[in-house]
Amino acid sequence: MQLTGAEIVIECLKEQGVDTVFGYPGGTILNVYDELYKHSGEIKHILTSHEQGASHAADGYARATGKVGVCMATSGPGATNLVTGIATAYMDSIPIVAITANVGKPLLGRDSFQEVDIAGITMPITKHNFIVKDVEVLAETIRRAFYIASSGRPGPVLVDITKDVTANKTEYEYQRPEEVTRVKDTIQDEDIETAVRMIRRSEKPFIFVGGGAVLSGASKEVAELARKIQAPVCDSLMGKGAFPGEDILYTGMLGMHGTKASNFGVTHCDLLITIGARFSDRVTGNAARFARRAEILQIDIDPAEINKNVMVDSSIIGDVKEVLQILNQRVEEGKHESWLAEIEALKGKYPLKYEAERLTGPYVIEELYRVTKGEAIITTEVGQNQMWAAQFYKYKEPRTFITSGGLGTMGYGLGASLGAKMGRPEKIVVNVAGDGCFRMNMNEIATAARYNIPIIQLVLNNHVLGMVRQWQTLFYGGRYSATVLNDQVDFVKLAEAMGAVGMRVTKREEVASALEKAIALGRPVVIDCIIDSDDKVFPMVPAGAPIEEVFDAEDLEKKNS
Repeated sequence: MQLTGAEIVIECLKEQGVDTVFGYPGGTILNVYDELYKHSGEIKHILTSHEQGASHAADGYARATGKVGVCMATSGPGATNLVTGIATAYMDSIPIVAITANVGKPLLGRDSFQEVDIAGITMPITKHNFIVKDVEVLAETIRRAFYIASSGRPGPVLVDITKDVTANKTEYEYQRPEEVTRVKDTIQDEDIETAVRMIRRSEKPFIFVGGGAVLSGASKEVAELARKIQAPVCDSLMGKGAFPGEDILYTGMLGMHGTKASNFGVTHCDLLITIGARFSDRVTGNAARFARRAEILQIDIDPAEINKNVMVDSSIIGDVKEVLQILNQRVEEGKHESWLAEIEALKGKYPLKYEAERLTGPYVIEELYRVTKGEAIITTEVGQNQMWAAQFYKYKEPRTFITSGGLGTMGYGLGASLGAKMGRPEKIVVNVAGDGCFRMNMNEIATAARYNIPIIQLVLNNHVLGMVRQWQTLFYGGRYSATVLNDQVDFVKLAEAMGAVGMRVTKREEVASALEKAIALGRPVVIDCIIDSDDKVFPMVPAGAPIEEVFDAEDLEKKNS
């Protein structure tokens, strides 16, 4: 049948099983939005307050569901406002398809009104991108975009469509989406056998889990391997939930704000099994001194990650779930009671601690964990709020901790919480923010209120840019340049002005009741928690130092006394 380009866009979205799109209309994409209007019963469109919010919402939807997230924007500034969200998804390997419209083909390259080369701009931060100037190839391009976004190592794909293409007609026929198969043809038997031998001779194995384990759905296989070989498990920020945070083998996060048990354990292990992690600088610290007593086995879908940041002794290339299924069949059961006792002693000696007499960020997160029984989806912004949420909430399953890891995008979490809640409406969704991050995209509270998306926005309000201030305190002689936010912004009034519920918490005993009330209301709620400006995230490793040089507040007091 003959359809316009705009109709083909919608039909292709329906082919791919898309049920929700996040976006903001404008002149060049009006034909597509007109068709969205006609199909509103099949595809729900969420009008965000800003295009960046739409890109983060698509990202949060993808992380929470495992499906491809979709966002849309018009040409020029509409398209460029998606860039930060696209880059965020790219750094964390998140599958989203961003659909933009551009000026008509005859106007390209003429500095036309709201014309920008968005394909050129996003080339370094997309897995692939397209500009469609012919309606004949539109359907094929959109289908290919979804396949590329979700296959192999996932990532964002941009499809830019000239306005005339959305109006022109061509023949369209429904096609069933191409099946995305797992990468396993790269798994070499000799690599598996090498891994089996490394595990067999290890007396102090340690498993380090990254975001690839979450993306591949390999949590069951990770747990099976850990229990079979009796190895403790740590994770990266992106690996949260791939191994249960309540498990006795779990030692906490690794790296700059990782636990002492994880940092010391990895330093002293004789085999580090790295699963779907890319050895970020925030994990390794001084890469030359990282896990230097250990053989390193790296399992990853992307061969480009092998020996990129840390030299490894052996590797297995392929989908993490597929690799672990084979490895678990071949590896022998191991007994490492003395090693596990050593790690358990580290956990007992160096627990995560915070000041117990007053309201602090860690206390709020622990109460959030208790009230939600660890069953919520937690999205975060970036900085101290992010680290506390990673440290003090125990994630039982994958896709329940949603955060910007690689790019570290302030303003990410609120949009992501909207996407997560739309994708998994049965879950309690809480966005943890600092006041600095919340300011960046707090206009999305209006979006939540417009659609009555019942997310809870938790603001750990210290009236400063907390993580930057922490660095200024520790490494810049207390020179607080441009980090004080001690002004008159009232987040409770702001929430109410946008149509949400606002609450303020100033005492420890108020936290649980505020959270319980927010959950019961079933409406968008902002909880403004007032904490001290000089609260810090500990433990901490100085930038560029080896991870065994991790220190906490007590170490700092001893050093300065």
